Order: sequence, then C-alpha cells, then structure tokens
Amino acid sequence: MNFFIPLSIVALVCPHGVDAFLNPSLTRFSCGTVRGRDCFRSMVANRSEDILDADVVKEPAFAGVSRRSLSVESFKVMDVLERANELQSQGKDVLHCEVGQPESGCPSTVAEAAVSALTGPPRQVMGYTDAFGLLPLRENICQHYLDKYSGVSAENVDTSRIVVTTGSSGGFLLAFTACFDTGDTVAIASSGYPCYRNILGALGCELANIGINSEFKITALELKEEIERRREMGEKPINGLILSSPSNPTGSMLTPGELKDLCQLCDEENIQFISDEIYHGISYGKEEATALQFSNNAIVINSFSKYYSMSGWRLGWMVIPQELVEPVNCLQQNMFINAPTISQTAALKCWDEETIAELEKHVEKYRTSRSVILDELSEISELDPENIAPADGGFYVYVDLGENNVAPGLGSVAMCKALLEEEYVAFTPGNDFEDPSGNLGDRRFRISYAGGIETAKKAMERFHNFWPTWMERVQAAK
Repeated sequence: MNFFIPLSIVALVCPHGVDAFLNPSLTRFSCGTVRGRDCFRSMVANRSEDILDADVVKEPAFAGVSRRSLSVESFKVMDVLERANELQSQGKDVLHCEVGQPESGCPSTVAEAAVSALTGPPRQVMGYTDAFGLLPLRENICQHYLDKYSGVSAENVDTSRIVVTTGSSGGFLLAFTACFDTGDTVAIASSGYPCYRNILGALGCELANIGINSEFKITALELKEEIERRREMGEKPINGLILSSPSNPTGSMLTPGELKDLCQLCDEENIQFISDEIYHGISYGKEEATALQFSNNAIVINSFSKYYSMSGWRLGWMVIPQELVEPVNCLQQNMFINAPTISQTAALKCWDEETIAELEKHVEKYRTSRSVILDELSEISELDPENIAPADGGFYVYVDLGENNVAPGLGSVAMCKALLEEEYVAFTPGNDFEDPSGNLGDRRFRISYAGGIETAKKAMERFHNFWPTWMERVQAAK
C-alpha cells in the first residue's frame, strides 16, 4: 500500500538519511511498501517522544485525514492555555503566563473606529479589499518605516510591496509557499517559535536547526559555520533562513550590525532571509533594526498582535522583494482573498498620536513586569544567571533549569504541569521551542509577562513557594 511520509520527518528519524530511505539498495526498506512503513514506525517509536510521536505515521482512521496533517505537532502553548482555561472554568484562580497576549486589548481609538465603521453613520459594508489590503493602511505602514528606521529607502517600502496579511501566521504561510519547494532546506534557530518548524514541516521542507550562541541568538558567524559544515559534508545547501528579533522565546535581540551582517551573508549565499519583526516596539534600551535597512531581498513580517495589542483581530503585514509581488498576490488571492476588512479599517488608527501614547504605556507595564520576574528569578540560588536569556525585547523570560535541577521524568515539562495543576500558574515548557533532536526542551521553560504587572507578581510569588517543593522531588528522584 502506498503512503506519504514527509521527507522532513524521514530526515529526523532515519539514521541513513533521506537518500537511503528512498533507495532500497541502501537499506532494508523503501518508501511505498508495508515493510518500509513498519520499519519507519519502529524507528520512530525508538526515538524520544519529545522528538516525534509514533502516532504521526499511523494510518488515518478516517479517509479524509491526510498523513501530512498527522505529521504536524501541536502548538503546545495552546495546549497549556486549553488546560488553564479548563481549570479557570472550574473556579480556580489561574494566572496566565503562557501566551503572548497583551492584557490590555486593543487601543481605545482602534475599538472606536471599528464601532463607528460597523454602525455609522454611514454604516460601512465591510466587503472585500484588494488582496494586498487597503491602500491607506499600506500607506501608513510605508510611512511608519520611513519615520522609525534610518536608511530605509522609499523603494523598499513602496505600497506595491506591502501585503496586509491574516496575522503574522498568514504571512509565514505566504512567505514559505512563495519561496520554498518541497525538499528545500530552511534554517531556523534551535530555540525558536514552534510554528516555523511545524508549518515548514507540513509543507515538506527540511530544517537546518542552528544552535544559538551564549547570548541566545544566531548571528552571521553561526550561519556561516553551518553553511561551511554542509559544504564539507556534501549536504544540501540552505535555501532560506527565518529568525525573529526580538526573539520568541528568548527575548534576545540582534544589534543593527549583527542584522546587517546576516543580511549580507544571505544575499551572498543566495539564501532567502525572512526577518520576523513582530515584537518591534517592545524593547528595553537596545536599538531596533529592520532587515529593510540592509537588504533589498529580505522579507519582513510584522503583526498588529503584539505592540499594537490586537491579537484576536488577526492582522499583520509583509514587506516583500519586487520579484515576489506577483507570486504572493496569486497566493493571497487563493488562500485568504484578503485580511479581515474590519480589522484593516480599525488599524488605520494605529499610528495616531493618541494611539501611540496609549501603546507606550503598555510597554512601560511590560518593563515593570519584566523586572518583577527577573528579580524574583535572581533570588533562586539554584538557577544560574547565565541560563536566563537576556529578555532584551518582547514580553518573555526564557529559563534553562540546568543539568542539576532536573531528573528523569522531572524536567521542565513535568514542572510546568505540576505548577499549573498545584499552584494554578501557567508557564510554557521548552519542548514547544527547542530543536526536537536535542534534550533542552525538557530543561527550559518560558514565562510570558504580557498579562499584566499583578499577574506577574502573583505568579512569581507562587512559583517561589513552589520551587523548594519541586527541588525536593527532583533530589528524591536522583
């Protein structure tokens, strides 16, 4: 019986590589046979469950379920949110520090604009827009880049190159499908946003996980080392790179010089660079830079969900090279038609002075919450300060428990589960963010401080009380 297994999954579990899997003369099994399927399942089952669940290659119970969909991991932070909401519905006082959702909701000017558009007078129809979005909104986005970042050319942010998307998630899907084919290799950080890995895997792309450095980021140095290693080993070249700065989950930020070097290296090596800049506007003293300052070829993705506090409005944008305008236009027309019209209409108010003043107050709250969490963590002697990511931007603190603070079955996954069930505090374990071929996913965890100052204070108080009892369990298990 014929069956489909994404090559990205084969690459994870087959010790002989994709070529061996596809060539029956190299191994004792081949694609398209029951024997090959059974051997593949056996190999998957012998890997850590943190790497891949054997269920992903099961025969679908229903004919309409694709094997592609069964290969995609869940977005684990949403699993945590689901359980936290269940406990909350039972009357538990749950503190949400799992999702990156601003507590404030959208700015008042944006809400008022939405109500006015829907109710009038005159009442707006909210019909389709151009595939790339409302022209006035794209003009505002263009002006935003020219005003905020030095050295951005008007040509690079021409409205014809700006695409209003259904959240940044819509932007990722458009960028990946426009730039990469099945089997292409895309580089990502070993600690990064899980949906990069999951979406690229669903599209049949292969991943090059590049280890982050001691500052919890990837620079041109790390990328160059991977490029050279692949050449020396005769491996496929890297076709693309996606990185976020400020980073989710680490909060690390590339300096303007580091971003410039990355852009130049990608241009030299013909690597499509996708710069995820959705946390721009939320930083704590370090200079923000955009890839548009340094490259005509980079794709920039941004969102109204974070700084602009419009997470549920599902609105983002892309700035794309001229060569991608027509391909992305066709993809947008067929996949999404256009981003939500009511969200686009309301977002026209996002750069008003009154709106920016309100949003900057949000950032000050994030700054205070960040200090609360970092100060509380510094009081826990077992945690090495060097194992706490810098949190230069965004609204997350990422922590590595270290080898001494975990035991078999008692890593960050079990810790976050116990913390939620016993203290009703929701943190996200690192297995959502880490390279599944390593073991750091069960050592690291992320704390979101998007939920407000009081939430951060109460959560850290509970965590501080929970920590000694957790360490007792870890030591007893050892």
